Amino acid sequence: MTVTTTRFELKKLIYLMIPILITQFAQAGFGLIDTIMAGHLSANDLAAIAVGVGLWVPIMVLFSGIMIATTPLVAEANGARTPEKIATITRQSLWVALFLGIIAALILQAMPMLLPVVGVPDALLPKASLFLHAIGLGMPAVTMYAALRGYSEAIGHPRPVTVISLIGLVVLIPLNFIFMYGFGPIPEMGSAGCGFATAILQWLMLFALAIYIYKNSSYRKTQPFTGWEALHAVWIKRILKLGLPIGLAIFFEVSIFSTAAIVLSPLGEITVAAHQIAISITTQLFMIPMSLAIALTIRVGTYYGEQNWANMRKVQVLGLATATLLACMTMLLLWFFRSEIVALYTSDLLVTQIAVSLVFFAIAYQLMDGWQISAAGCLRGMQDTKAPMWITMIAYWVIAFPVGVYLSRFTNMGAAGVWIGLIVGLSVACILLISRLYMNNQRLSRR
Repeated sequence: MTVTTTRFELKKLIYLMIPILITQFAQAGFGLIDTIMAGHLSANDLAAIAVGVGLWVPIMVLFSGIMIATTPLVAEANGARTPEKIATITRQSLWVALFLGIIAALILQAMPMLLPVVGVPDALLPKASLFLHAIGLGMPAVTMYAALRGYSEAIGHPRPVTVISLIGLVVLIPLNFIFMYGFGPIPEMGSAGCGFATAILQWLMLFALAIYIYKNSSYRKTQPFTGWEALHAVWIKRILKLGLPIGLAIFFEVSIFSTAAIVLSPLGEITVAAHQIAISITTQLFMIPMSLAIALTIRVGTYYGEQNWANMRKVQVLGLATATLLACMTMLLLWFFRSEIVALYTSDLLVTQIAVSLVFFAIAYQLMDGWQISAAGCLRGMQDTKAPMWITMIAYWVIAFPVGVYLSRFTNMGAAGVWIGLIVGLSVACILLISRLYMNNQRLSRR
């Protein structure tokens, strides 16, 4: 098989990564807009959003994460030169996505009952509960959009998803205003209105992407909407077998960040608000290595389908080197502009002071975070998802969570204790995931 040049692979990787990065920034921007708009209402509204998002995001990433299985499956079929399988994979993925979205919506309707149990203050309960009820209505759209996005990106068309995400970012602002401040028959709901706005937006984005795929000639050879297929047990089993560990792995990682707001809630709304700002900043920046990881999944998955191990390893090395460079740039950005970035979120002096101090912890884990997500992306491209799932569970919930709870609740560290736990978990995950990737490459070399 032909061995490609480093320049060729870097060009391919960047070609995929840039539109995916814009898409990731746009989708992360939905939460950013909610946080900024709620922050300008009151600390109570910002804290309510923090709690609501802390429960919604883990559910959302778990169920939409399962649908990431569409990406390596389509990439493998594309690399193996079997395009006839791609439409079938996408249709079956949409079936799975619909059922998973309905289940996620039902879970979120019941989720407010947990808020008093986990110690959320009474002052935050009404808005946080309404936010969860409302945003749950959009979950079927979230999962089906994830399936169509995986299909489009895996066959080399990431740009339509990017354009739709950017339009969605613009549309969310007036939708938020309508539901936060009221308009006509719609009552004023404060920060809780962000849930309704986001749910409506998710359905609009799903319809826009589906119509584009159906109408555009670029999808003609692999068009998933030309025919109807009933559920196929073999494909459903394969999608879930590959996707469930992916969803759980992402859930274990994201939930440890999201539930930190709940762990900190007894320390008061000022601490929670500051933590939410710092988490929001790092979430935006995490989109950079996350986009690289998605691009790596596609490129590695394509070579995995071709069984071209030499090019596959070249892509992996190039991906980790790129992750290192990007992490260093992110660290410099946070170091020099931390105060200015925090000022975008709040004018409260006490919240600002705590949030700026937490940004230093974010700087400390950028390299480890970039390496671990890149290694995970490569492993997904090789369809190795079960071991990474166990690695992330152990790193974040067996190690990081207890450390964070102990340091924040039983010492005088406060919010800093949670962030030290995050650094420990990310470091463990990084070492284990890179070791797993090395072992897989050694096994394929021997074969």
